[in-house]
Amino acid sequence: MERLNGLVERITFVNEENGFSVIKLRCKGYHELVTAVGTMAAVNIGAVVSLQGEWITDSKYGRQFKVQFYQERIPATVAGIERYLGSGLIKGIGPVNARRIVKKFKEDTIRIIEEAPERLMEVEGIGEKRVEMIKKAWQDQKEIKNVMLFLQEHEVTTAFAAKIYKTYGNESIRIVKENPYRLADDIWGIGFKTADKIAVKMGYDLQSYARCSAGLIYVLNQLSNEGHCFAYRQQLLEKGAELLEVEPAILEKALNMLLMEGLIIKEEEDICYLPPFYHSEIGVAQKIKEMMALPSPYNISNLDAIISKVQKEKGLKYDQVQIEAIKTACSSKIMVLTGGPGTGKTTTTLAIIHVFKKMGSKVLLAAPTGRAAKRLSEATGFEAKTIHRLLEYKPPDGYQKNADNPLDCDVLIVDEMSMVDLLLMYNLLKAVPKKAVLILVGDVDQLPSVGPGNVLKDLIASEVVKVVKLTRIFRQASGSMIITNAHRINKGEFPYLKGGRHSDFFFIEEEDPARIVEQIRELCLHRLPKYYGVDRIDDIQVLTPMQRGEAGARNLNELLQEALNPSTEYVVSGGVKYKLHDKVMQIRNNYDKNVFNGDIGRITHVDMEERKVLIRFDQGEEEYDVSELDEVVLAYATTIHKSQGSEYKLVIAPLLTQHFMMLQRNLLYTCVTRAKKVMVLLGTKKALAIALKNNKVEQRNTLLMQRLRDVIGKTAEAEGPFS
Repeated sequence: MERLNGLVERITFVNEENGFSVIKLRCKGYHELVTAVGTMAAVNIGAVVSLQGEWITDSKYGRQFKVQFYQERIPATVAGIERYLGSGLIKGIGPVNARRIVKKFKEDTIRIIEEAPERLMEVEGIGEKRVEMIKKAWQDQKEIKNVMLFLQEHEVTTAFAAKIYKTYGNESIRIVKENPYRLADDIWGIGFKTADKIAVKMGYDLQSYARCSAGLIYVLNQLSNEGHCFAYRQQLLEKGAELLEVEPAILEKALNMLLMEGLIIKEEEDICYLPPFYHSEIGVAQKIKEMMALPSPYNISNLDAIISKVQKEKGLKYDQVQIEAIKTACSSKIMVLTGGPGTGKTTTTLAIIHVFKKMGSKVLLAAPTGRAAKRLSEATGFEAKTIHRLLEYKPPDGYQKNADNPLDCDVLIVDEMSMVDLLLMYNLLKAVPKKAVLILVGDVDQLPSVGPGNVLKDLIASEVVKVVKLTRIFRQASGSMIITNAHRINKGEFPYLKGGRHSDFFFIEEEDPARIVEQIRELCLHRLPKYYGVDRIDDIQVLTPMQRGEAGARNLNELLQEALNPSTEYVVSGGVKYKLHDKVMQIRNNYDKNVFNGDIGRITHVDMEERKVLIRFDQGEEEYDVSELDEVVLAYATTIHKSQGSEYKLVIAPLLTQHFMMLQRNLLYTCVTRAKKVMVLLGTKKALAIALKNNKVEQRNTLLMQRLRDVIGKTAEAEGPFS
C-alpha cells in the first residue's frame, strides 16, 4: 500500500448512508489537486489527512487515490485552521467567526478551544452563551468522530454516528460493544440489519439467542410495516431463517423463549403477535362491544321536524340517502359513512353535525393527519383536530385522554378513516365516552392505512355496525372529469382521456421516462402556473407510484428542487440538500414536535452556522437539527401512498409499465382522488390498463373482523342501507 498526505481542499461528494467520499487534496509534490475516493468518516475541509491505499485509473474520472485506511489530523497552519473551523464542523463557528478567532489566536487557536475556551470571549461578537455552545460542540464532534471511526472499523454506515452519540452520549462505544442489537430498538433509522452487521463484525455468534430473538422481532416489525397485525408461525420462522441464515430448528428455540418471556404472544397454534398489536386488536373489538351495549341517547321521534328546521335555516335540501344517514347516526351508537368522491360525504357530515347541535349535543371533529384535519375544518366551518392532538399526546407520558380521562363530547366524528391504523384506533376508542355516538367517515376504496390493520374495511365487513354508503354523484360533481374518471377507475373501467380546453383531467401519452421527467419539470415550472395562475410549489403536487427509478420520487425531487428553488441557503443531510423554501414531508411520527408521518411543511429558515432549519407545518413551526433531518424528505414529488388524506389543487402523476409492481386499481384511484382542480397523467395506456386490471388488494393479516363478530355477533344493529 502507498501513503499520501495532504490538506482537504474540497469535498466533492459524500454518501452519508455508507460514508463513501470523494475529496480533493493539496499534496506536497503535486501541482494539481489530487482526487481521493473511499470510505472516510466525517472528513472535513481544512483537515490534514494521512491516507493509505493505491492509485487507480477510473475510465470516467481519470487517476484517483483509492483509500483503504485514513487518519485525520487537525491542521497546523493559520489558513488551514480557518478553513477547518469555518467548514460547518462546529456549531457556533461559521466562516465569519472562524476568521475572527484565527485572526486573534493564530496557530494557538486549537489549543485555546481545547484548553481555555473562555478566552474566546476576547473575540468580537462571541459572548458567554456562544462559548458554551462551542465548548459543547467541540467535545461532541470529538466523541462523534470516535463513534464514526469505531463504526468504520466494523464496515458499517457512518451516517448514524450523531444519533448514536445523541442517544448514548459518552457511553456510545461501550453500549454498542455490549449489545449492538439495542441500536435497532433505541435509535430511529437504525434497523436490525445495520445492528446485525455491527454484531457479526464484532464476532457475535450467528446462532446466539440475542441475535435470533432480535431477528424474529425484526421480522414481525417488518410485517407490521407492510400492514400485518400478526405473522403465521411458519411464515415467521421461514422469513427469520432467510434473514438470519440459520436453521429453523434454532429459531424454534428462540421463538419458544420469546413466547415464554411474553415478548411475542401466540394465539391458537400458529398465530404470532407483537404484544401491542395483540392487545389493540382485542381492545378495539371489546371497546366497540361496550359502546354498542348502550342504547342511543337520542329521541328520534321528532327527528323529521329537526331535519326540516335545519334544511330551512341552511337553505338546503337533503336527498333521501342523506336523510337516512342523519337518522342512522342519531339512532346508532356507531355508524360508518362511506362513499367515493362527489357523493356528498362532506355535505352529509355537515348535515349530521347541524342536527346533533340542534339537539344540544357537544360534537368533536378529528382526522388522522394535520392536512386532513385542516380540510375538515375548512369544509365544515367547525374546529377539527388531529387524533393525536385531540387525545393530548405528550411524550413520554402517552395519551392524556384515555379511559380514566375520557373526551368531553356527546358525538365524535372521525374523517379519513381509511388512514387510521389499529393502534391509533384502540387509543381513540379508549378515550371515547361509552355514552357517546361515534361516526366514522371514509372512502373504503382508498389505499389502507400505512400502519398495521385495515380498520375501516374490517368494521364494514364485520357487519356489526350500521353502514351508510353514498353512491349518487351530485350534479355539480358530475361535470368534473376527475370525479367521473375516479368512479370509472374504481369500477375497473377505462377513464375518459380526451381532455378538452376546459377539462380538469388530462392524459399525456409518452413512453420514454426521460421525456416524462422533462415534461413534469416543464408543467411545474411554466405551463401549469402560467395557465392556472397557481403557486408552483404549494399548489402543484407530483405523485408517483414508487420512490426509485427515473420517474420515482427521489429523482423527481432532485430535479424539481433544482428547477423550482434557486435558494443558496442550505444544510446537507444524508447526501440531500435541504434549502430555504423547500417543500418537505415528515416520514415518522415525532410526538415531541407534534409532527406526524405524512405532514407537509416548508423550510422557513436555514442556519448554516448552527446547521439547523425551521420548518412550518399546518400546526406550527418546528426546529430541526441536521441530525434530525432524516425524519423529513423533499416533497415536490411524493409517493401516492404518502398522499393519503391530502388534497392538492393540481396533481401530476407519471404512470409507466416500469412501475409494474405498484400498478394497482386502488393506487390509481387514490392518486386521482387527490386532485381538487386539475389532474394530469403522463404515461402509457398499457400502464393504465395494468393498473385497472389489477384489483387484487393485498390481504393483511388481521383478525379484527372475526373478533368483532365473535364478541358482538351479527345483530339487528347491522341492518341498514348497506347491509
